[in-house]
Amino acid sequence: MYMHAQRRSLSEGRWHFQHGPIDIVLQLQGNPDACATALEKAWHRFETLLPELVSELIFLRQPVAELSDHVFKHPVAQLMHRAVAQAAFAAPDGFVTPMAAVAGSVAQSLLPYLAQPGVDKAYVNNGGDIALHLHPAEHWRIGLVTDLSQALSCLSADDAGEIDAVVDGAFMIEAHMPVRGIATSGWQGRSFSLGIADSVTVLAATAAQADVAATLIANAVNVDDPRIQRRPADSLRDDTDLGARLVTVDVPPLSEVQIQQALQLGLDCAQAMQTRGLIHAAFLSCQGQSVLVESMECRVES
Repeated sequence: MYMHAQRRSLSEGRWHFQHGPIDIVLQLQGNPDACATALEKAWHRFETLLPELVSELIFLRQPVAELSDHVFKHPVAQLMHRAVAQAAFAAPDGFVTPMAAVAGSVAQSLLPYLAQPGVDKAYVNNGGDIALHLHPAEHWRIGLVTDLSQALSCLSADDAGEIDAVVDGAFMIEAHMPVRGIATSGWQGRSFSLGIADSVTVLAATAAQADVAATLIANAVNVDDPRIQRRPADSLRDDTDLGARLVTVDVPPLSEVQIQQALQLGLDCAQAMQTRGLIHAAFLSCQGQSVLVESMECRVES
């Protein structure tokens, strides 16, 4: 059993919400009374999220291809299933479960409670999967980190994740843009990856879409090399939805040709998703090399 949900205030008007594995930092700006009311609405919703997910976990860990006849009961589970079903074509072997969108879906589900009249802008950051609210003329500047191991070491230095990781660039998200979700995945991140990308950052219409897209694109960034160490996911974590599928645990220095081949596979996946309208932009990084899937609205600042 998980302990009760907890929250505490951070600097600069940010808040930390935590319940079991869900670890969120959020911020909202605008009229103080409106922000206070919105914060309470989001908190009361947050308190019920984990029990809802746990009640449907057995189905959320099943391949989406086997769930066509299943009806999920709760809004976050429905959001996860819908986002993954739309992107399942990009799974290398056709296998992907709704859990591929869990962090982004949780972040996205809290956003309507913050997006109240009088709140000019807000974000919900669930372990790097971010949902955004922006009124006209507002913007958020989102840092881009290409080395997830460095980012996680920075976060571990503060129990609420207050220390900013060193960023390599940034996305400026303005209200007129179609982006309201951002997610990053890679083999050194919090979740398992089948690929070798150091990081894949995706900008999409929603955090749920960005989450599953980042996961699948990062899986696609791959190359065959016997020096790459992989282990069955269930040998590393009992509760994984990946079963015995091999996940990456170590990547040695690779040749420039190998890195380019791996990034090209990820680029192909990202462009296919962009063509289908599932993402707006993506930034893929592997061992110092990177490729960018850009749109007219979404550009990276150096």
